[in-house]
Amino acid sequence: MPLQMIGAPSDPDLIRLPWDVPLEDWPVHHLVTLPRGISRHVVRFARLSGRVYAIKEISARYAKREYQLLWDLARHDTPAVEPVAVVTGRTGKDGSELDSALITRHLQFSLPYRAVLSGSLRPDTLTRLLDALAVLLVRLHLTGFYWGDCSLSNTLFRRDAGAFAAYLVDAETGELHPAISEGQRSHDIEVAHMNIYGEMLDLEAGGLLHPTIDPLAFSEQLVERYNRLWTELTEDELIDELDWHRVDQRIRRLNSLGFDVAEMMIRRKAGTSRLFVRPKVVDAGHHQRRLLRLTGLDVEENQARRLLNDLDSFRVSNGLRHEDEAIVAHRWLAEVFQPVVNAIPAELRRKLEPAQLFHEVLDHRWYMSEAAGKDVGLDAAVRSYVDNVLVYKPDEKAIITAQDPELAVPDPLSP
Repeated sequence: MPLQMIGAPSDPDLIRLPWDVPLEDWPVHHLVTLPRGISRHVVRFARLSGRVYAIKEISARYAKREYQLLWDLARHDTPAVEPVAVVTGRTGKDGSELDSALITRHLQFSLPYRAVLSGSLRPDTLTRLLDALAVLLVRLHLTGFYWGDCSLSNTLFRRDAGAFAAYLVDAETGELHPAISEGQRSHDIEVAHMNIYGEMLDLEAGGLLHPTIDPLAFSEQLVERYNRLWTELTEDELIDELDWHRVDQRIRRLNSLGFDVAEMMIRRKAGTSRLFVRPKVVDAGHHQRRLLRLTGLDVEENQARRLLNDLDSFRVSNGLRHEDEAIVAHRWLAEVFQPVVNAIPAELRRKLEPAQLFHEVLDHRWYMSEAAGKDVGLDAAVRSYVDNVLVYKPDEKAIITAQDPELAVPDPLSP
């Protein structure tokens, strides 16, 4: 069987990689070293034309299946890595058969949960990580996806304003259904609890876990946070028929969690004057989609919420309450957001993605204004942020080359 690459590869040089060599023996000049979790398969990162790809060696059957699952998740707008291609028909130079390979695009500005937890974490940071993973599990289950192997190693995180956003990395054991059954959902959470508890014990045994973190409590908190979020999104709520502000409160609570309410199912209980209210269709990304529609900026949910807050403040401060929202958004983009991003020296722009930079500048402005007892203005905040904060941050987009194994991976949470 000849070598085949199935998919939509954006770089023709992918086919020129040494597919006749087992992945674990690939020459270092093709590879970059990035932090990753534990995997039962050989995984390597390759850089071509400025893009980084994750390549996993796996049987043809499972490579094609996972590739399709990742595309299905992408169509549902679910946080997961982007599939690129499947390479089949690999043979070694001696004629022996080699496993196929699944190629995905590396998620920029991201790290595995395992890499983040291998060090010193503040309690509030740990809480945000738990929340991000719980939201990911809920979104997968609302989509009808059964993961079957949720773990720290199979999850990536990215900064999302003051919180984090979690992404699925490995869908090898997953199943996508029109709707997930209660049994599948319960089993998925049980597997997640067991896997994460085991990984935390492994980190603890290796001396990589902060002594204040209890592995069992950590894994149990994840389950607790997941259950609270799932209940908020799916449970029936009994309300008085005239108490309609409760319906509005429910919608606002869901929006604050990052979910839209596309439709409400309201049914009257026989023999009473009360109604049962249940969100029938919920989806994530309320603020994200609004910002994308208004400005074209495609960012994480919490970043979108922060940027929209600044946009709304811009509308009020400039007396534009009655102006068309799209026109206001265009002015804010041209007069506020882009000038801040453009004010960052070119050599420092790889530190953080633009939306995160803007969010941190707003935070810095607030702290400066508090200290000064007055608003210091955006220009002064940008200059101070660049000189006193950004220059000391690690380059989150930087790639550590395999030729420099002595370079340490920067702590993504350090100031």
